[in-house]
Amino acid sequence: MTLRIGCIADDFTGGTDVAAAFRRAGLRTALVFGAPDSTTELPADCDVAVVALKSRSAPADEAVADSLAAQRWLHAKGAAQIYLKYCSTFDSTPRGNIGPVTDALLQAAGTAVTLHCPASPPNGRTVYQGHLFVHDQLLSDSPLRHHPLTPMTDSALVRLLSAQTPHHVALIDWPTVRRGVDAVREALTAHRQAGVRHVIADALTDDDLAVLGAAALELPVVAGAAGLAEGLGRAYPTAGPDPADALPRQGRAAVLAGSCSARTLEQIAQFYAAGLPSLHLDVLAAATGRDVIGEAMTWYDAQDPELPVLVYASASPEELAAVQAQLGVVEAAAQVEELLGTLASRLVERGVRRLLVAGGETSGAVTTALGIRAVLVADEADPGVPWTYAGAATGGLALMLKSGNFGAPDLFTRALSATAEEAK
Repeated sequence: MTLRIGCIADDFTGGTDVAAAFRRAGLRTALVFGAPDSTTELPADCDVAVVALKSRSAPADEAVADSLAAQRWLHAKGAAQIYLKYCSTFDSTPRGNIGPVTDALLQAAGTAVTLHCPASPPNGRTVYQGHLFVHDQLLSDSPLRHHPLTPMTDSALVRLLSAQTPHHVALIDWPTVRRGVDAVREALTAHRQAGVRHVIADALTDDDLAVLGAAALELPVVAGAAGLAEGLGRAYPTAGPDPADALPRQGRAAVLAGSCSARTLEQIAQFYAAGLPSLHLDVLAAATGRDVIGEAMTWYDAQDPELPVLVYASASPEELAAVQAQLGVVEAAAQVEELLGTLASRLVERGVRRLLVAGGETSGAVTTALGIRAVLVADEADPGVPWTYAGAATGGLALMLKSGNFGAPDLFTRALSATAEEAK
């Protein structure tokens, strides 16, 4: 089977999200963590390879370099089309990184125009008149305005992207999308002839994204969230993905959470309310040199091995602001990543074989600490939140990497209970 699509995701949970979307479209999908090299191998017979980088909040020049390296690797593996996956809330700053990375990929591919759409209707993200909505709120009115690294205070996507690129940005509006694939292709052609490089498209439903995906089938570079990726994937003929490997049938279960999103905080509260073992990490204490990791492992060893456990550094906006005021934004984030990455290694050494991780930066830290390079994507517990399966080097670890804002409030308890029941 020939690799059809090479995808570059700007964080690890974003990579998981888009890999799940391609799998839903019937494509056998592999997920690669971090920049690949000549030793990186893919599972056999993949239609799609998703390279998950940590480029969302990296300096723009670093994000561009890493993305171009991933593009070269994917092209060498046979991918004819590149999909740049960014967050459905368009997480970025006026400096990037969506604009600079997309411009670099287009130049490397020798093409003049691309289509963008961050809509993800099952997760409440829609685009109308070029404005991004989160459920019934404009992006700028949603909790994403408080994001610690990329606060989103504007909802106008043409304006947001124009600040990140020297090239022209334009819109394909919803009435055009509703007229179908040919109308979208004609609009893309007209924009390209007018010198537009980035074309934002409205989308309110999955049907709209299917139209956009079919219209973008011949574009060398496409950019958006998981919704457009699924629409693109469905435009390819397929016999459906192979069944996933079996879940690990032994081993303990754990949740590690670093995201401070409102949804992750709900999931933590639900886990605690269910009476399951929960431990909050003291990030400030760790910064003073206290052995927070040792304390956490002592606590873990005292828990009932039949129950999943939760260890979290997540905090409310007020608590997060207090930590950042003492440590600084960058140091606070680095401290959380180091703590949770180290804990992941210790937990797997102790026999954890079902590991759920909440937060993009946290997921990057965990997979890096565990030395996991590639996994096969399996079934979803919630939209955009699939289980993945690592190789024998980690004892057949079942790994779920959850974007901070994704999943139902009961995801932590439900996902781990489901795997436990299946393993019996």
